[in-house]
Amino acid sequence: MEAILILAGGSGTRLWPASSSYHPKQFLSFGLERSFLQNTVERGLSVNPQAEVVIVTAEMYREETIAQVSYYLDRGARITVLGEPMGRNTAPAIFLGALYLKHRIPREGRILILSADHLISPVESFVKDVRKADSLGASGWITVFGIPPSSPHTGYGYIERGEGEGGGYRVRAFKEKPDKDTAEKYLRSGRFYWNSGMFLFSLQTLFEEFDRYAPDIVKPFHEKGLLEGLSEQFFTHLRHVYEVLPSISVDYAILERSHRVAMVPATFSWNDVGSWDEVAQLLPGEAPRIIELEGKGNYVYSEIPVALCGVEDLIVVIKDGKALILKKGFSQLVRDVASRFNSV
Repeated sequence: MEAILILAGGSGTRLWPASSSYHPKQFLSFGLERSFLQNTVERGLSVNPQAEVVIVTAEMYREETIAQVSYYLDRGARITVLGEPMGRNTAPAIFLGALYLKHRIPREGRILILSADHLISPVESFVKDVRKADSLGASGWITVFGIPPSSPHTGYGYIERGEGEGGGYRVRAFKEKPDKDTAEKYLRSGRFYWNSGMFLFSLQTLFEEFDRYAPDIVKPFHEKGLLEGLSEQFFTHLRHVYEVLPSISVDYAILERSHRVAMVPATFSWNDVGSWDEVAQLLPGEAPRIIELEGKGNYVYSEIPVALCGVEDLIVVIKDGKALILKKGFSQLVRDVASRFNSV
């Protein structure tokens, strides 16, 4: 594995008000020693400390992203931050990162694609699984990481495994987020895995599959003469290219169409930490001071001291002059609250 491509966009509405369109989840730590983004960089470098690291983010986040990875840059890591002029989902972001890498790694070199805001442990298991995926990637497979489901979760897409291939399985099908009954059937069958949104393939396979299945992404770059990678005029023309690109995920653009997709079942613990209930369950929280009297089961993430008296199972978030008081189990309402606040 010669390169790591980290996708670091996101609008931040599910974890409002701590996360926002101006300061999304990847920059937050929730009481951990490092932010989600920093942990993602470290996780990738654990596989190959000499890898080229490319972080694709929104142009408005570029400065903060560079600041967050400065520690690794100072210690010799090869990290480049590319700013997108506008969000166009994961397929264009991945293609942009691949164009940067075109003349920096061999064509047969493999790229590990990660999201900047996942929680994964232990690192040793992650490294072992990436090496299995790398072996498949070297044989021309697009390799996805499937998470063995622990519950009939309706918020994730699913991967159906087929016959065995190398250290994993061929992918029979990708399934959309199911209803509860369907998710329970998936869980009972033992053939279905959560789609982690992380994968690995060679630069050559990436370009071949984009040419085959996503010409509407390739063509605008070609028309502006940008397919040969970064040059002096690249970023001058990039906005014009992005204005005509479709907004599409790599799952829809490539993975669900390709016949070259394999899966490695993850042996690591994974969570995309997509709700305050998950944050409260998995992360320590933080505040300058917390006083709790005759209460229990509460979670606090606050910029100011918080006192809780006689209450249970609350999530209290205070950030940037906004307060969210949430009863555990009601995280699905946060997106609607965020949109109402932002519309005022």
